[in-house]
Amino acid sequence: MRGLPVADRSPAPDLARGAALLLIAVANAHTFVTHRGIGVRGYPRDLTGADAVVAAVQLTLVDGRAYPLFALLFGFGIASLAARRTAPGEPAGDAVLALVRRRGGALLAIGAAHAILLWHGDFVAAYGLIAVLLAGLLARGSTTALVTTAAGTITLLVGLYAPVALTDTPQASASPSLVTPDVLAAATDRFGEWLFGNLLLSAIGLTGAAAIGVLLARAGWLADPVRHRGALLRLAVAGITAGVLGGLPLALVAAGVWAPPTGTALLLGPLHALTGYAAGAGYAALAGLVAARWVRRGGPGSVGRSLVDTGRRSLSAYLAQSVAFVALFPAWTLGLGAGLPVWAATLCGAGVWLVTVLVATWSARTGGRGPAETLLRLLTYGRRPSPRPSIEA
Repeated sequence: MRGLPVADRSPAPDLARGAALLLIAVANAHTFVTHRGIGVRGYPRDLTGADAVVAAVQLTLVDGRAYPLFALLFGFGIASLAARRTAPGEPAGDAVLALVRRRGGALLAIGAAHAILLWHGDFVAAYGLIAVLLAGLLARGSTTALVTTAAGTITLLVGLYAPVALTDTPQASASPSLVTPDVLAAATDRFGEWLFGNLLLSAIGLTGAAAIGVLLARAGWLADPVRHRGALLRLAVAGITAGVLGGLPLALVAAGVWAPPTGTALLLGPLHALTGYAAGAGYAALAGLVAARWVRRGGPGSVGRSLVDTGRRSLSAYLAQSVAFVALFPAWTLGLGAGLPVWAATLCGAGVWLVTVLVATWSARTGGRGPAETLLRLLTYGRRPSPRPSIEA
């Protein structure tokens, strides 16, 4: 059982992954800002000037929108992997489910190492947990089961976001591991933050988007974007519009423009979270539209190709972001996150993403695969040689 050869892949999912990594970098960077109090969605309290503008833009377009997009692409990838190893019209067999679970176990191990060594906010382990526990659903679940799972898990997560707009505390950070100067103490804190505060919550929140990704894979919209251009256009417009309209109220609260009454404020967090799923689907559809245009033009330009190359090495690029952020921001390294402006953290995040794009482009030109992808492949398939260069979906 081998991955799909690179030449045979639709570029839309990889383009979406490459671009989504910018959103991930920007969304994560502000969480490393410390000693400024904690406000809406982990942004500092009492934002003013450029910080208020940047936070408002991120809460409207990025925050709570990037992770659903990546989870959708994860579900798409698992469904595509299963479909390539299953005869048309037949359900995925036990060997396919075992493969999905092995891949999930590998992701769980990589994510756990990432969380313990670098950053408690890891979501790779959550993907692994989903794949291990829900392999049957992702590989051969019925449409009804997928829709029910998506609706149930999204509803549960959305309800947990009710108090978000009311967050206002003078704490240095919501994550003690970022403000602890001792390396070992920070690692201990980080393990607890990940295991007891992030892993299960992330798995619940990402399951719904992963189920939606499976449905998109079965519909063939991203695999054949030219044929489904009309559907992709409708999804892109509806999803991104919903994301903007649903994110704007919380953005206004974070920027200090609006102070709603408590009853209204309790609705803003759930609204922001719910429309984040719509925005994620809309962004994926937008990538499909761009890929469809490439087909008509005869291929992507240099920027598009670099984004696709980055998407094909998304796990390595994601982990590299954490390496860079951890080297700069926590108290147990350089400690630059203390009092850092949000706009500066955002620029840093964008800069780190740009470096990963340049490295991925160089790697593609030299025929290399990302180191994390190589490890994932080794843990999933073992050391058997592959007859053709390929990168797993």
